[in-house]
Amino acid sequence: MSAALRLFDLAGADDGLRFSPNCWRTRLALAHKGLAVQTIAWRFTEKDAIAQSGQGKVPVLVDGDKWLHESWDIAEYLEDNYADSPSLFGCAQGRATARFVNQWSSEVLHPAVARVVVPDIPAALHDKDRDYFRTTREAAFGRTFAALAAERGEALAALDRTLGVLRSVLARQSFVAGAAPAYADHAVFGAFQWARAISGVKLTAPDDPISTWVDRMLDAYGGLARSAKRMERV
Repeated sequence: MSAALRLFDLAGADDGLRFSPNCWRTRLALAHKGLAVQTIAWRFTEKDAIAQSGQGKVPVLVDGDKWLHESWDIAEYLEDNYADSPSLFGCAQGRATARFVNQWSSEVLHPAVARVVVPDIPAALHDKDRDYFRTTREAAFGRTFAALAAERGEALAALDRTLGVLRSVLARQSFVAGAAPAYADHAVFGAFQWARAISGVKLTAPDDPISTWVDRMLDAYGGLARSAKRMERV
């Protein structure tokens, strides 16, 4: 266990509101391995704080003199350099499968969830981040946040279709990785924790197998995700 680990973790105006899906992947991976870490609240416009990583996004994990970024690369680093702690992947084949799940989450699931929750994010941000976030995200989506909010019903229907395979899997097993959570679960669950932290919109129905899995993940690792702060909404 290393006491030297530091994680730059995306925060809202409230330091305790941590909502990045990719940062949640890393936080859960660290918890899975039982590694102590100091989390540092970071905001979109604080690029200088992580300049030593060679890029401008979080998560950024600092281990001694090593600066690591990209949630998947961090997971592989933890697996290879903290081999005496519980495995994130189980075996070489498990690592390859987790890589696929991670990529599916990034390229398919995250964009689908973003269409639902992004309009809710500005209200949670620090004042210095709001213009940056609105400008960059509206450009990326090619529409205003107001337009995205108006399309939320359509976005939820599209997300439901996207979740079909995940739903089928979780109807037959407790976790994406099988009988117990592992990195494949972290990679997918980050998106659900993102929505839970930042938006009041429910992504799945209470009787959905995915909702049951989300509850299991909220309770995993001593309830790390369940105890996390959420955006207060009137």
